[in-house]
Amino acid sequence: MSFSRHTIRIAAFQTLFALQNNPDETKDELYAQVLDLKSHEEAPAYLKQLVEGVESHQTELDDVISTYLTDGWTIQRIARADLVILRIALYELQNETDLPAAVVINEALELAKTFSDDKSRKFINGVLGHYEQEHAAKA
Repeated sequence: MSFSRHTIRIAAFQTLFALQNNPDETKDELYAQVLDLKSHEEAPAYLKQLVEGVESHQTELDDVISTYLTDGWTIQRIARADLVILRIALYELQNETDLPAAVVINEALELAKTFSDDKSRKFINGVLGHYEQEHAAKA
C-alpha cells in the first residue's frame, strides 16, 4: 500500500503524540493502528524515519524551538500537539534537504489545522518562519 507524504506526516504526528502519553506502546503497533495496516503490511520507511528521527533528535529540536520562544515561554508551556508538530517540521527542515521549506511549513500548518487551533497555527508559523529566515540567510 502506498501512502502520500501528507498521510505519513499525520501518522507520524499521531504516533509521536501517542508515545508521549504511553511510552510503553510499541511503534509497530502504533503504525498499524494509525495507518490501518494489515498484519502482513509494513509501515512506510518515511514514517519510521520521521518518528525515529524526531525521537533521537528531540533534545536538539527542543533547543532550537526554545530559541524562538518569547520571554516567559518554555517548552513545557507549549501544547503537546503543537510541540509534536514543531518537532516534525524542524526535523524535516534540518534533515530532508530535497523538500522545499515552504512545503514543510505548509504541511506543519495543515497538521495544526487538523490537530490544534488557529492561535496555535499562527504560533507554529511564526516559529518555523523565523527558523527558515535565519537559515535561508546563512545558506
